[in-house]
Amino acid sequence: MTEPLRLGIAGLGTVGVGVVKIVRQKANLLAARTGRPVVITAVSARSRDKDRGVSLTDYAWEDDPVALAQRDDVDVFVELMGGHEGSAKDATEAAITAGKDVVTANKALLAIHGQALAEQAEANGCVIRFEAAVAGGIPVIKSLTEGLAGNEITRVMGVMNGTCNYILTRMQDAGLPYDEVFAEADALGYLEADPNLDVGGIDAGHKLSLLSSIAFGTKVAFDGVELEGIQRISIEDINQAEDLGYRIKLLGVAQLTGRGLEQRMSPCLVPADSPLGQLKGGTNMVVLEGDAVEQVVLRGPGAGEGPTASAVMGDICDVARGLRLSTFGVPAKELEEAKPATSNSPAPYYVRLELLDRPGAMAKLASALGDAGVSIDRMRQSQHDGTEAPVLIVTHKTQRSALQDALEALKGSDVLASDPVALRIETV
Repeated sequence: MTEPLRLGIAGLGTVGVGVVKIVRQKANLLAARTGRPVVITAVSARSRDKDRGVSLTDYAWEDDPVALAQRDDVDVFVELMGGHEGSAKDATEAAITAGKDVVTANKALLAIHGQALAEQAEANGCVIRFEAAVAGGIPVIKSLTEGLAGNEITRVMGVMNGTCNYILTRMQDAGLPYDEVFAEADALGYLEADPNLDVGGIDAGHKLSLLSSIAFGTKVAFDGVELEGIQRISIEDINQAEDLGYRIKLLGVAQLTGRGLEQRMSPCLVPADSPLGQLKGGTNMVVLEGDAVEQVVLRGPGAGEGPTASAVMGDICDVARGLRLSTFGVPAKELEEAKPATSNSPAPYYVRLELLDRPGAMAKLASALGDAGVSIDRMRQSQHDGTEAPVLIVTHKTQRSALQDALEALKGSDVLASDPVALRIETV
């Protein structure tokens, strides 16, 4: 009989418990699909006594995940603890040193330390698989490394944080302000312990940097991701975008240009009738564009016990089948240093301003835009009773740097009541 693949699972939260359930409930299916039994031999978590709704009595327990990673009866170390330092990093390094393959859902760990871990793993003959780290149940890593391996990828784009998409679509559907929906999402348990990881775009930025590495053959460069969160998006922006035929999404875009690697994660306007515009709730979507395939759209749940555990199990099954791939699609030492480039391709922009209602304010606005070479496509001034005049502008295609110059010049004048909101209108 073929030897079983033995798992050591570190982290028994939502995803870890989901993996245990799949291994226990679908043992025969897994064996049939991989050609060998897949079993759990040992587990580790912060609390041994917590009721997790699944029996763990058949498995050895390790209080220390590093000790789990080093056990002789573990072939694959399944890291589901999270965090880019501390136990997750120490245990992953220990597993690789001990010659274990690693399956992880930890995007922060790989976004910060992915290059070093990949080099260590490949030097030791180990593999690191991380499908669950990006877009939950969507098989985007496998699509890039396997299904689209014959393509030169030209652009990666998508909505990769379900919490932000929930907040923005909830604001849209219910007509609720950001603060109220944020509190609702927090009460439902959708937010990270540090909410800025979600609403600040950091979580999604981690994911984008991993996809960029695979797509463009570059070292992971999270520091090169331009990050802008959704905290300043108001219900007014949501409504104005709808009137213009758009939806607002926290959108990640990466492309390799002659100037270097552009990576940005920021709120953008997308056409309301586009696949991205129709995306609701916690669902994720990734759009991959290649020279041969043209465009592939992948849509699915971005988080949760079942979808994320499904992605983890997909990686485990590949290891069980004997599939050995470089961490980021090509040998880590062959990955090129990514030269960061500011995203500056021309696009129209949505700009919302609050002008002080005084003579000459509109003239100063027009002058600041004109001096920077920014042309106005549409302008709307809402009716108001107070001393602040809401103004909405849609520009013709312009570079972000030109628009930024105009807004900075305007800030130096005496006509702005608050900082402007400027959002790119993305072609999808």
